[in-house]
Amino acid sequence: MRLSLPAYLVLFGSIGCTVYVEAADTGETADAMAWLKKIAAASRQINYAGNFVYQHGNQVETSRIAHFANAGGEYEKLETLDGPPREIIRNNDNVTCYLPDTKTIVIEKRATHHFPALLPEQLSGISDNYVVKKGEQDRVAGFDCQLIALEPRDNLRYGHKFCVELATGLPLRARMYSDKNEMVESFTFTQLIIGSAVSKDMLKSRFAGKSQTWRIDRSALEQAETNADIGWVLRNQPAGFKKLTEMRRSIAGRSVQVSHIVYSDGIAAVSVFIEPMPKSPPPAGPTYQGAVNIYVKSQADQMVTVVGETPARTVKQIAESLSPRDR
Repeated sequence: MRLSLPAYLVLFGSIGCTVYVEAADTGETADAMAWLKKIAAASRQINYAGNFVYQHGNQVETSRIAHFANAGGEYEKLETLDGPPREIIRNNDNVTCYLPDTKTIVIEKRATHHFPALLPEQLSGISDNYVVKKGEQDRVAGFDCQLIALEPRDNLRYGHKFCVELATGLPLRARMYSDKNEMVESFTFTQLIIGSAVSKDMLKSRFAGKSQTWRIDRSALEQAETNADIGWVLRNQPAGFKKLTEMRRSIAGRSVQVSHIVYSDGIAAVSVFIEPMPKSPPPAGPTYQGAVNIYVKSQADQMVTVVGETPARTVKQIAESLSPRDR
């Protein structure tokens, strides 16, 4: 069953016959990991601009991205090319989103990364949960690229396959697949330029000059976050996942603060939201949207919502294992 994600959950972002060679010795392992580090750095340090296609489930979306980095940091423009227009301008962590259909400007701070910045900057511990493999070379958007795979060591996380530009390490294609080798999500550049041809002028908003009378929404900046022990424990923690943050936060549309815990294995992240049971709670049990699985349950007069870009069994295990500490 598919359901739209509740509004606050946005806080949370074809498998071919390619032959991959598992690292047989320390040298091959080091080579594969070196490629992984190159991928993680390239999408943040390289200047690039192009169009990419995002596919999840039966939905296909096309977007345009331009990225520019210098001593002052990172600048980025992301705009949708399908459906209602939407433009996101990022200056480091300062984000301005233009929504011309509703004549609204949303201003927020966000650390969420989009394609092609899909890997974290810190890759320590990745090999504990994934086998890193180097494959053959391929060609995407006119560029030769190297295939790199992250194969999960268990069924609690998805696998990943990247095809990265040979000179820079910039991901040209990224695919996520299930333990049944079914693709659950895909990003692919269809047109791309890299390097000096990309200028900061390419990141100018198309709507900034005509938006002086639009409504400005700064509510996201007013949402308080406080690190806190919320008093809940995970009694059957999925292997490889560690708690990153635990806090109470205010969320638009909620009259009281929501408890929020984030678990991660270094690649995949799972968010837990705990709040008083609403008058009209969503259906209990599992739902999904593309690669994102959701599990809702009631526990001690609270509604627990677990959402993660992981297999359904992982979010279910976390949801069923959470309970107040005094129990």
